[in-house]
Amino acid sequence: MKERIINAVEKHRELIREAERYIWTHPETGYREVVTSKYLEEKFEALGYKLTLAGDIPGFITELDTGREGPTVMILGELDSLIVPNHKECDPKTGYVHSCGHHVQTATLLGIAAALKEEGMLEGLSGKIRLCAVPAEELIEIGYRNGLRKEGRIRYMGGKSEFLSRGLFDSVDVAFMVHAAQNYGVKGGSVGCIAKTVHYKGVSAHAGGSPWNGVNALYAASQGLNAVNALRETFKEADLIRFHPIITHGGEAVNAIPERVTIETYVRGKTFEGILAANKRINRALAGAALSIGAQIEIVDIPGYAPLINDRALSELAKAAADDIIPEESFFVSENVGTGSTDMGDLCCVMPVIHPYSAGMIGKSHGDDYYLEDFDRACIKSAKFQLRLLSMLLENGGERAKRIKENYEPLFPSFKDYLDYMDKINREGDCITYHEDGSIEVKI
Repeated sequence: MKERIINAVEKHRELIREAERYIWTHPETGYREVVTSKYLEEKFEALGYKLTLAGDIPGFITELDTGREGPTVMILGELDSLIVPNHKECDPKTGYVHSCGHHVQTATLLGIAAALKEEGMLEGLSGKIRLCAVPAEELIEIGYRNGLRKEGRIRYMGGKSEFLSRGLFDSVDVAFMVHAAQNYGVKGGSVGCIAKTVHYKGVSAHAGGSPWNGVNALYAASQGLNAVNALRETFKEADLIRFHPIITHGGEAVNAIPERVTIETYVRGKTFEGILAANKRINRALAGAALSIGAQIEIVDIPGYAPLINDRALSELAKAAADDIIPEESFFVSENVGTGSTDMGDLCCVMPVIHPYSAGMIGKSHGDDYYLEDFDRACIKSAKFQLRLLSMLLENGGERAKRIKENYEPLFPSFKDYLDYMDKINREGDCITYHEDGSIEVKI
């Protein structure tokens, strides 16, 4: 099998390279990946795959049946880019660029799909192989995505939870996705997050002539951010809480008191309990700042991503697969929890998953100097590694995949239970009621 995998991937080296270059030069952000998805759809269909499209959003799944009964293993690749306007190779009109390396993932996914069609690649394997091109992993443009939610086009901010809600992951037993990075390996997991939009609402007035007639929403927002900063030392290190706001709207004109200021941010943490506890305290601080100067505040909380816990047994198997087929690469297995977030965390709530890394990238992830340095390490070796891991999961009647699934204890008993839990995080609306008698009610 190892020799077949190596030969099959090498045969499609140019297909992978062509896809990597095309997707790099056509970056699109989450739920906008129309060109990228269409390109991959055509390539997959040319290989003979029958696709199930996501519908009114980009992305698709397809399935390959070994013809022998067994578990279903899913391999994913992400479609979306970031926005880094000062990157030398970003789209000059939009600032979009794949400075997280998702173009590498999707090109590799195409190579895996091509390799699986080669003679002998399914010999000795049981069960089904599901391949997924999924949108919207980068949790950006929160206002845009919230607009899609209000239109009814999406239910969730992240593509994986959205696919989960659409039934595209039904009957999957085990899933993995390899992310482009600088070294091969897998961590213990990563933090989850809530996506937060905060609207401070004041009263406009002449900034020079009669500022006493106004209520300055920008001052309220500044006080709110300072209030949260005063909380930072009270966050427990073990909870890995992160709060990193940006102001996306700060006023209309310099000679008018700002009447509306908008902040977008996350509240990240290692556990649901930690995230929700920190979020409540942060909301209290933000609302208190509005109250202090008589402004209004609307807080919109939307479930972002669940904390990721990589399955230990699956991580160890990934190391064995890497050591077997790319022994020249040192594959680490760490218990460390990263403080970035990924919607692979949503999947780990209901099935065993891992989110390993491949090598071959240079620069700062999400930065203006992030590039593919070594195509072989990032794409070719990654495809071989993923196919070897897949074969180890599905050989011998899918024994390893079955055992991993049987021994896994998900946080939620079903997809529905998980999605219902996430839905309860949603909140929106004004937080303060000012009564004519001078009394005030605050609801956070």
